[in-house]
Amino acid sequence: MSRDAPGVRAALARAFWRLSRWRLRTERVPRDGAGVLIGAPHTSNWDFVLMLAIAWEAGLTIRWLGKHTLFAGPAGPLMRALGGIPVDRRDPAGLVDEVVGRIRAGERFYLVVTPEGTRSGAGWKSGFYRIARATDLPVTLGYVDRTTMTTGLGPTLRLTGDVRADMDVIRAFYADKAGVVPSRRTEPRLRDEGTDDTGPVAR
Repeated sequence: MSRDAPGVRAALARAFWRLSRWRLRTERVPRDGAGVLIGAPHTSNWDFVLMLAIAWEAGLTIRWLGKHTLFAGPAGPLMRALGGIPVDRRDPAGLVDEVVGRIRAGERFYLVVTPEGTRSGAGWKSGFYRIARATDLPVTLGYVDRTTMTTGLGPTLRLTGDVRADMDVIRAFYADKAGVVPSRRTEPRLRDEGTDDTGPVAR
């Protein structure tokens, strides 16, 4: 990627927000160059466009997780250039270990995670929580809210290991956020909220 790519991305993002009917309302993330960024409620493919525009406006280096089929064929190089990491859903534990390994090896990026396991109310997947705890990275709450036509980054948190208490804070933030398609919104609730942390991560 060319040396002036960050400037090009920022210019594209500024143009997008000038023309978009969505309004950007965002807090600034800590400038240490790494963290976990939740994207929720994730209800539409338009979330991807909004995510790129938010990150590029803020000057963030991001990586995001996508189905491995998105990286097949000629679209693969573009998806990777945009920060994509292929996900083989048959081995979710391996994915968490891979991401943790990258961060511990010194890669600096904001990992964008859309934690809804499904859009049928079955709850959130806990991968973002395990990654944040294993790497001691902060978690920034990104959001989309159709009721106000606003989107952006909310507060940045440090997870404590008390899963239910941490998720109560996250639930409170997303309580009034509807997503692009409100009927598809999933309640922010981990399936294993009754215990501290959410399972082992390879060290």
